[in-house]
Amino acid sequence: MITGACRIEMIIYGALSLKDKRRVIKSLLDRVRSRYNVSVAEVGRNDKWKTTVIGISTVSNSAIQVKKVLDAVIKFIEGDGRVEVTGYHIDII
Repeated sequence: MITGACRIEMIIYGALSLKDKRRVIKSLLDRVRSRYNVSVAEVGRNDKWKTTVIGISTVSNSAIQVKKVLDAVIKFIEGDGRVEVTGYHIDII
């Protein structure tokens, strides 16, 4: 069993309050979950309204497949105009 975890740091554009941030993040996380069948959650900077950190994990029997899924998720998030990815880190175990 191969497990992949990814930590993504982002800036949220247009968020003027924590409520705005939550709306954007909830929408984005729901779309990622349904499209890629991964576990995803906000894991950092919960009290900041312009930035966030999300964590994504997936499991497969192939390290190549895990890397492909995580890369696809990152590319999907980078394509969302409401956020900007400022950094990410992938661990494959």
